[in-house]
Amino acid sequence: MSFIRAATLARSVATNSCRRYSTEAAAKKSSNLGLYLGGAGLIGLGTYVYMGFGKQEVKTVKKDLKTPFDSSKFIDLKLKRVEPYNHNTAKFVLELGNGEASLLPVTSCVYVQTPDFKDAKGEPMARPYTPISASDLEGELVFIIKKYDTGNVSKHIHSLKIGDTLKIRGPLAKWPWKMDEFEEVGLIGGGSGIAPLYQVLQHALADNTNKTKFKLMYANVTEQDILLREEFDAMKKKYPDTFDVVYVLDKADANWKGPTGFIGADLIKQHIAPPTLGEKVKVFICGPPGQVASIAGAKSGRDQGELNGVLKELGYTQDQVYKF
Repeated sequence: MSFIRAATLARSVATNSCRRYSTEAAAKKSSNLGLYLGGAGLIGLGTYVYMGFGKQEVKTVKKDLKTPFDSSKFIDLKLKRVEPYNHNTAKFVLELGNGEASLLPVTSCVYVQTPDFKDAKGEPMARPYTPISASDLEGELVFIIKKYDTGNVSKHIHSLKIGDTLKIRGPLAKWPWKMDEFEEVGLIGGGSGIAPLYQVLQHALADNTNKTKFKLMYANVTEQDILLREEFDAMKKKYPDTFDVVYVLDKADANWKGPTGFIGADLIKQHIAPPTLGEKVKVFICGPPGQVASIAGAKSGRDQGELNGVLKELGYTQDQVYKF
């Protein structure tokens, strides 16, 4: 077991979930940050291994790593570089200190705050984001963030210049991930909701003890909107026995050979393990609120809400589904 997995197990874990990651701008709501967990200052000793999917780089270095995060307050992290991804999305790389890594539990997110916009109570707006960098990556914290015309936090982040700072607080734990807890895991994502699903895959597939089979169904409007496609394709090539991905487009051109339209009952039955597997199967979903509601029923604030929609119609139970 790598040190980061041992560190993850050592942390306090809660099942309160992080609010939806969405291809739509989130409605304004007051922030409630009282659910942040402890773990600031956690130090991990062991072998740090970072494998970038889609890249040939593998680093193995002996390190004592600690996290800069403090669950009781926001900290300022400096923007190191911006990597444009497509017409409205970019990767934002924040700088951590020497010997520092996020050490975020899998699964968890952080809150990003902007002083430029206020919520209904006059407080600075904050929104949850899941990093796409490995939790034991030293020196950097990476997000992939889509800019929305009506999304004030995303607009603020996209306006930053190199050297500017971003206020971050966390971690906020979500599902307490355990290796090989399930035989089959279905992942259903939409748009920028892919980040927490990627976090699970990045962590689990890189563990040579993993026996769980993962199937990702990822919906987007156009082919150009598919995020992290290079990484997912590399995962599929490297782990053909434990990972597969299906891209679904709303608007496809004549050259598209994959499925089109919304993710519905037929596609789920074709690609996701059936509910008859009982405790051996889990379905995670993260996407626009409309997509989540249609497939699994709407969330109720931070709570999961009742299971409804397509998954309920197909016979899945509340315990078999988790909404990020």
